[in-house]
Amino acid sequence: MFENLQDRLGSILSGLTGRGALSEADVSAALREVRRALLEADVALEVVRAFTEKVREKAVGASVLKSIKPGQMVVKIVHDELVEMLGTEGVSIDLNAAAPVVIMMVGLQGSGKTTTTGKIAKRLTDRDKKKVLMASLDTRRPAAQEQLRQLGVQTGVDTLPVIAGQSPTDIASRAVQAAKLGGHDVVILDTAGRTHIDEPLMIEMAEIKARSKPHEILLVADSLTGQDAVNLARNFDERVGITGLVLTRMDGDGRGGAALSMRAVTGKPIKLIGVGEKMSELDEFHPRRIADRILGMGDIVSLVEKAAENIDADKARAMAEKMAKGKFDLNDLAEQIKQMQAMGGMGGIMGMMPGMAGMKDKISAAGLDDKVFKRQLAIISSMTKAERANPDVLKHSRKKRIAAGSGTDASDINKLLKMHRQMADMMKAMGGKKGGGMMKQMMGGLASKMGLGGMGGGMGMPDLSKMDPKQLEALAKQAEAAGIKPGGLPGLGAGGLPGLGGPKLPGLGGGGFPGLPGLPKKK
Repeated sequence: MFENLQDRLGSILSGLTGRGALSEADVSAALREVRRALLEADVALEVVRAFTEKVREKAVGASVLKSIKPGQMVVKIVHDELVEMLGTEGVSIDLNAAAPVVIMMVGLQGSGKTTTTGKIAKRLTDRDKKKVLMASLDTRRPAAQEQLRQLGVQTGVDTLPVIAGQSPTDIASRAVQAAKLGGHDVVILDTAGRTHIDEPLMIEMAEIKARSKPHEILLVADSLTGQDAVNLARNFDERVGITGLVLTRMDGDGRGGAALSMRAVTGKPIKLIGVGEKMSELDEFHPRRIADRILGMGDIVSLVEKAAENIDADKARAMAEKMAKGKFDLNDLAEQIKQMQAMGGMGGIMGMMPGMAGMKDKISAAGLDDKVFKRQLAIISSMTKAERANPDVLKHSRKKRIAAGSGTDASDINKLLKMHRQMADMMKAMGGKKGGGMMKQMMGGLASKMGLGGMGGGMGMPDLSKMDPKQLEALAKQAEAAGIKPGGLPGLGAGGLPGLGGPKLPGLGGGGFPGLPGLPKKK
């Protein structure tokens, strides 16, 4: 979503950080470019004007221009103002009210209200252990009520039975009554949308609000709508009074203007963002993390949260024990690839890693995208159990059979085997007994630097999967205080992983993953 804006702001601000001293003219020229970049990203003009003025006021101060690294100070000011524009702290859905808590979903037709209703219901059921009832108030769109019923079946959430001929306000009253009788904690009302804002729609919304007395009124908006989203948010807020925003299609290739504008114009927090089609792909909106991503600083807390959600703790523990013994077969490699796909693939992970945003293009140019991993999984799936456990038995005839079964050729299989061999060698070096194991030493040292000695398993690191977001945020701050800057881990060159000069992974040459196709070899 923010890639173009990230590239533009990155190049503008890196031009400032490279200089020893900044004049007022330098700051003005950079802010002109920042203004242009934000306008191109479809941010509302009034928001851009207010943003650049605030940055100018703080950046042109004498204390900034005479500081040791004024360029970095300007980057910090831009970052802080971005956070301010997006809303200082993340705000979640408020359920502090007498049950059943009524949540009313409003928005235009096609913005994704019904799907988002299902996603929120699933989230409240799975994460907050709430009993949820969904009700469709859309009596105009054919099969709208049936769509919500199907989502209820898919997510295992109760839906209000349909009675033909009832008005939206009557359905709302019946939904609240049914929720009280059924012992539900939350009732979500999915209202009807329109192709544009009109008077009958607004009158209907006001009547539903008066009848159901919702605790939360969430405006669902498509983040690809650009500047028009601002007018939409303003209109709904004036007529219905929204309590928060949900932005859908944040995984799209839009320019991100809606996300940056709507919070600033309405003053209402963005509570959730839809990041994909699946029912689980709904995330909380954290302004600081989004600002970090826009400025290419990564988002390590979200990455750890994703890992905690998607990685099976028992499988991870079993694999760690195998690696500690220096064992790593093709089953383990397949498991690693599947876990990476579950966390958003190569691009998703790279976008969240500090200092790695610029690597995404290089990796794509090298031909290493998520299609490569799908092909590798197909190759491993075409092998027998014995072949996966012991790749050394793979001779020409076996490779020929595997290539035919996976739709690949011998060169693809050889690349996969080479990659596995290099990773297996690395695991032996990192998990071997010599000196207590490189991996153990490295993780233990990192833990002690962060003041985490003795926490968690044998590696001396805390169990991240059992930490809540606030603890993760505190851990990230602790890491930064220990010398783990947004650009990398402690004592590691310019910003990467152990022993590397830049953003690379262990034991690798030019800048990539061990032995993966199309990447420079280790020299």
